[in-house]
Amino acid sequence: MSKIEPRLFDELKKVLVSFGDKYFIGDELNRSKVSDDLRAYDEALLAKLFEIDFIKKNYIKEVAGQKLFQIDQLEEAILYDDYWDTSYTKYENRVGLTSNGKFIEDNQDVVLEFPFKDGVLTASMTKEDNENGYDDAFLNEVIEKDEIDRLFDKKILNHAKRYDVDGEKDTDNFDVEKDNLIIKGNNLIALHTLKKLYSGKVKFIYLDPPYNTGEDSWNYNDSFSHSAWLTFMKNRLEIAKELLTDDGVIIINTDEVEQAYLKVLSDAIFGRENFVGDLIWKKRKGGGNDSRFIALDHDYLAVYTKSIKTVGLGEKWRVSYEDEYLKRYKYSDDKSGLRYYWDTLARDGLKNPIPVSVVAPDGTVVKLNSQSSQATVEKELREGNIKFTHTNNGWKLHHKVFQPTGKVLRSILNIEIEDVPTNKNASDEIKLLFGDATFNTPKPEGLLKKLIELVTNEGDMVLDFFMGSATTQAVAMKMNRRFIGIEQMDYINTVSVPRLQKVIAGEQGGISKDVNWQGGGSFVYAKLMQKNMGYLQDLISAKTIDEMHEIYNRMLSGVEGSQEAADISFKADLNKIEWDPTKVRFDDQKRLLIKLLDKNGLYYNYSEIDDQNVREFLSDRDYQFNQSFYEAGE
Repeated sequence: MSKIEPRLFDELKKVLVSFGDKYFIGDELNRSKVSDDLRAYDEALLAKLFEIDFIKKNYIKEVAGQKLFQIDQLEEAILYDDYWDTSYTKYENRVGLTSNGKFIEDNQDVVLEFPFKDGVLTASMTKEDNENGYDDAFLNEVIEKDEIDRLFDKKILNHAKRYDVDGEKDTDNFDVEKDNLIIKGNNLIALHTLKKLYSGKVKFIYLDPPYNTGEDSWNYNDSFSHSAWLTFMKNRLEIAKELLTDDGVIIINTDEVEQAYLKVLSDAIFGRENFVGDLIWKKRKGGGNDSRFIALDHDYLAVYTKSIKTVGLGEKWRVSYEDEYLKRYKYSDDKSGLRYYWDTLARDGLKNPIPVSVVAPDGTVVKLNSQSSQATVEKELREGNIKFTHTNNGWKLHHKVFQPTGKVLRSILNIEIEDVPTNKNASDEIKLLFGDATFNTPKPEGLLKKLIELVTNEGDMVLDFFMGSATTQAVAMKMNRRFIGIEQMDYINTVSVPRLQKVIAGEQGGISKDVNWQGGGSFVYAKLMQKNMGYLQDLISAKTIDEMHEIYNRMLSGVEGSQEAADISFKADLNKIEWDPTKVRFDDQKRLLIKLLDKNGLYYNYSEIDDQNVREFLSDRDYQFNQSFYEAGE
């Protein structure tokens, strides 16, 4: 049986090379990727496998005249090649939890599951949604695919304005290669609106989403149920991944409540192999009285890349030298000029080790497990980057560990070590701009400066679709990065946009002095054109039955010259709706009216822009702006 494994792998490699590096890590077969595509019945992969006589002979079984592909047996042979090495037990060299005979690490059946995982959360993002009993609406991604396609179709933009050193003015044009962009509207829908224009163009995404703490933060719902929060994040992270460049990075800021679940969810979306690490931001100098049991003074920043193979982390993830750190680098390399030290070359304990055999000076064959191939180890021996040493226990191998250009970035970001300020500094920054704190927990400009420096170069695109007070966009502008911001709440007009206007005017708060900011820059601001969203927000804000009745009448007939009648999501006998305040509870009535609204009709789709009932609500300037905006992506 020991010969089966190499024969199988040799046969697989012969046909899988036609896919390029899709199924390989260096020269080695990426068994996990092959397993994933086997379980997904990937047509291209199966077509290649069925060309292999060895596969057809050993893994296709004929039953009652029908041929069955024994995919589970083939997957097990691929994942557990150690079994064939020993013919004794596939568990001999591994310790861990298993399910149905498979290690959980390799078992694709073990995933993060939660209610509504297979759906899209269509609810808006105001705290009143939760307080007033709005039932979060979900669309099943299979059963209601048509509805989801319509929900995610690109939307009409209106009230477009350009802001620059000359102030605010209406605009009818947009340059996707040059203009910065701010959008007011639901961020999930806005992201899909931007999909075609910006797919693969965003270098860095920073997210500071609702933390799901159970306590309402200022002006938005920070009190999602656990499963709704996971669905909410899943929907947005999936489209965010599409917008990233191949070497792009996303950093998600959260606290301990959902941090572990966010990690598992993000592993599933971005790939566990693309997890760069967690940064710990010390957001205050001591845990506050609001802590539940432990005085917490930090947030987690989960760092993922779209592809760990192409991400350009490199030197930017290194900071200043420290003599103590560099003492170990005792030797100087003549070729590179770098200093180095000798470290023992590990012979076990590696993930996916490669068996390698090399000959010591006295002719002894030394075997080891390596992450490099036989050829690479032999080459490094010849070039002097690996050497033998003799001990009482026999020959050992050592390899050169070269000095980095600086100290590796430490996982804890704080004002003492990394010069990253706290939430107190952020509140002071907002207070300086607007006279009061306005936000309870804004992020400081210094934190965003550190992150943007790590990931981007001048001219790169930065995206933050939980825009809040526009810290990310303000810092991006001061650092000469392009940016996109998305925010649904009305404070975009009283805080976010005015803050960016102050940045253009040359305000000297935050990082301005550090980067010698003198003002300038520009951005375009536009809104997703509301339809049912306007009625939804009116209903959420209603305080009395009479006020709701007036909104309901507008939902049925529209408002001449400014608002079309609402789309109703399901058939109902509207005449039986009760309006006597002595017979109906206010909260129940609000819930009912919100349920009547079609969540697919929150905004107008771009495909409707020439419809007469839409065109009458859209100015000629906005009509031209939409053509300019979407033609840029054609």
